[in-house]
Amino acid sequence: MDRIEFIITTATILFVAFMTGWFTHWLVHRFTRVNKKDVNELDRMSQELHEAEETRDQAITYLQQREAELSNQLIQSEAELNAAMDGLREARLEAEEMRAHIERTGV
Repeated sequence: MDRIEFIITTATILFVAFMTGWFTHWLVHRFTRVNKKDVNELDRMSQELHEAEETRDQAITYLQQREAELSNQLIQSEAELNAAMDGLREARLEAEEMRAHIERTGV
């Protein structure tokens, strides 16, 4: 193999290697490219997710406030019930004492 054949063979091999690399790069770029439509959809989905998280946080805050209000109402109702039960107990005791007094005095 003389000098000219060696140069042509080397140039051909380098050209084929270059074309193979370029084609491989083109294929990878073609399959991994992100469309503008996909980017827009991702932006829309991220915005909806953000809004959903804000709504969830608001709902959690509302539920916590409502739970506190209901707990306070329950505590007040229990206190009123206990007071009413104590009053009823005292009224029964007083009625029993009155009956016993009436029976003793015979009035």
